[in-house]
Amino acid sequence: MSPIVAPSAAAKQAEQLKQDGNNYFQKNRFAAAIDAYTEAITLCPNVPIYWTNRALCHRKRNEWTRVEEDCREAIQLDHTSVKALDLGRGANPNSYMVEEIWQELAKAKYLEWEHESSRRTWELKKLKETCESALKERHGHDSSQIEGFIDRSTSLLKQLDALGRVFRKAAEDDTPTEVPDYLCCKITLDIFRDPVITPSGVTYERAVILDHLEKVGKFDPVTREPLKPSQLVPNLAIKEAVHAFLDKHGWAYRMG
Repeated sequence: MSPIVAPSAAAKQAEQLKQDGNNYFQKNRFAAAIDAYTEAITLCPNVPIYWTNRALCHRKRNEWTRVEEDCREAIQLDHTSVKALDLGRGANPNSYMVEEIWQELAKAKYLEWEHESSRRTWELKKLKETCESALKERHGHDSSQIEGFIDRSTSLLKQLDALGRVFRKAAEDDTPTEVPDYLCCKITLDIFRDPVITPSGVTYERAVILDHLEKVGKFDPVTREPLKPSQLVPNLAIKEAVHAFLDKHGWAYRMG
């Protein structure tokens, strides 16, 4: 019977196996890297990075079904795993589980934002009430002196109005509005997940434009210029802009 490995020892051994896998990967020894990550997973199956690292090896070998399986496991362990989402893009995103992973990620991110937004809203409400009470109390004390009462009342209204503007501004990031057009696909009008740009300079959602090229024709749907899948290039600037927008406006995860 094999000896029972203490949790701390197992975790340490798993980390060493991950490092071994990383070294094999850098040398393009993907099979050896997969074996190392698999051993790490056996020891510590609840560590998402072991699954995503192995998925990357499978992707290098064009083993898309295994990439999918490992990315699913990673998402189950960490719903916020953007790496698992990125790895989930195969040669044919339409037949792949990118949308499913995105929905899992978006749902978790939206719920996280909703929780934090409720907390911030409550804190702002209590702070606003405290500030309003302090202003009214001060002006109430001042108004006990009849002279200048009307002027002081006008001043109070102005200060309360200014206070309201300050708190409305503070709440803007948590107030759903519209996602800027440049962050949305021109075909679906949804916020980008995997934006790619054409030689004509138009950006589309990768899966959507590939579907267009396959089913409609090999041309840019906006400019009508000839277009092949190989000409699509990831639009990293837009992708970073989307991530920055979502980090600041968590409500937008529900818009995708």
